[in-house]
Amino acid sequence: MAIAAIIPAYNEERTIGSIVHTVRQVPLIKEVLVVCDGCIDNTAGVARQAGATVIQLPENMGKGGAMMVGAQSTTAEVVLFLDADLVGLKVKHIVDLIEPVVLDGAKMSVGLFGRGRLATDLAQVIAPYLSGQRAMVRDLLFEIDSLEVTRFGVEVALTNLVRKKNHPVVDVILKDMTHIMKEEKLGLVKGFGARMKMYWEIAKCLARG
Repeated sequence: MAIAAIIPAYNEERTIGSIVHTVRQVPLIKEVLVVCDGCIDNTAGVARQAGATVIQLPENMGKGGAMMVGAQSTTAEVVLFLDADLVGLKVKHIVDLIEPVVLDGAKMSVGLFGRGRLATDLAQVIAPYLSGQRAMVRDLLFEIDSLEVTRFGVEVALTNLVRKKNHPVVDVILKDMTHIMKEEKLGLVKGFGARMKMYWEIAKCLARG
């Protein structure tokens, strides 16, 4: 069963290299795609140097759009999605995400941070459906209408789909892993504004059900 890793990224030159390097150590993954979503930094160059195939989008489409472009760019039966700002990603995390789909018949696995940082651990306890760390059967993505316009609501849309269809889903604890928060990337004011925009996009997807 072919597996592709898809990493949507927007200005993540600080972390993308180590993520790609770790993913490429997993023999089951034959393809690593970084979708550079209108990046204006050196994310694309760092990702290429680490060994990824880079798809550069001329304008920012949002996370849902970048994920869909990545899925359309591979024929792999299973896709692994990872955020581009992860800290502490290990090969074991990736294997643990893949195995429920490849070996156990799950349609999707969802990775939840554990023992990473209080702020990110707590956020996923409260709202686990927001996790960007997922392995899934690729065809699921094409069952969602207008995935490309969901932006940061993409994880909600995926969760709603598998719930409605009663597809088997496995939660996977990703110990000692976290990510860089928006306030750390952009500063307190801009980061808070970006977070509120993200929550608004998520809320719109929740309202659609």
